[in-house]
Amino acid sequence: MSGWRPFAGDWGLVLGSSSGFGAATARALGRHGMAIVGVHLDRKATLPLAEAVMADVRAAGAAAHFFNVNAADAEKRAQVCGRARELTDGRPLRVLMHSLAFGTLRPFVDADPAQQTTKAQLEMTLDVMAHSLVYWVQDLHARGLVGEGTRIFAMTSSGGSRVMPFYGAVSAAKAALESHVRQLALELGSKGVSVNAIRAGVTDTPAARKIPMAEALFQEARRRNPGGRLTEPDDVAGAIVALSLPGTRWISGSVLGVDGGEDVTA
Repeated sequence: MSGWRPFAGDWGLVLGSSSGFGAATARALGRHGMAIVGVHLDRKATLPLAEAVMADVRAAGAAAHFFNVNAADAEKRAQVCGRARELTDGRPLRVLMHSLAFGTLRPFVDADPAQQTTKAQLEMTLDVMAHSLVYWVQDLHARGLVGEGTRIFAMTSSGGSRVMPFYGAVSAAKAALESHVRQLALELGSKGVSVNAIRAGVTDTPAARKIPMAEALFQEARRRNPGGRLTEPDDVAGAIVALSLPGTRWISGSVLGVDGGEDVTA
């Protein structure tokens, strides 16, 4: 709805704000009046993507402050949280979105041991894609930025309960992320905070294109999806906008499918 700004005066923090689900959600929330703190990690070649998202949010009339840092680095996380407290005047965020997609895509076992997932790679994948959600919530909560009315969203996938070649470490991270969502929902419920995982359908994003046999994955998803197409980042962004409105507080601790029915179709 043009000109509808239900989030005017609210702030959101989007982890992974330069592309894919994070970028689409930052833009959608911005169009509805929410100011955005964005965290992304881009080198010179992809930095224009983040700059474009920030420009779009500002063009919609909302404030935007983006930080090109490693979201899994404790020192950088503390710096961003401190700046977020200044920007929000210490008021709780309306939205925290965790959309970090960085991990290894190697098999656990291979004829060539050099091609197997290493301990460091497995730990890194879980740290970035799962455990970092807990650390961000801890730091933000300590600064009063997670409280009454906050909606926390974490991006998961069908990999949280299913397996496919090369996806073992990411599957483990998604399963852990969903577990963290349930635990945070339990611990933060009395504070008026809701926490949910968003299980998107197969989506053509830069992260998805790094998966071996990505094109075959896309083709199969188009065949299975009742809607006859892939999920798009804007589908997820629209769902998060809706779930951030008043009246949705009691939806918490869940894995919510945004996939057009793809996951239930055999």
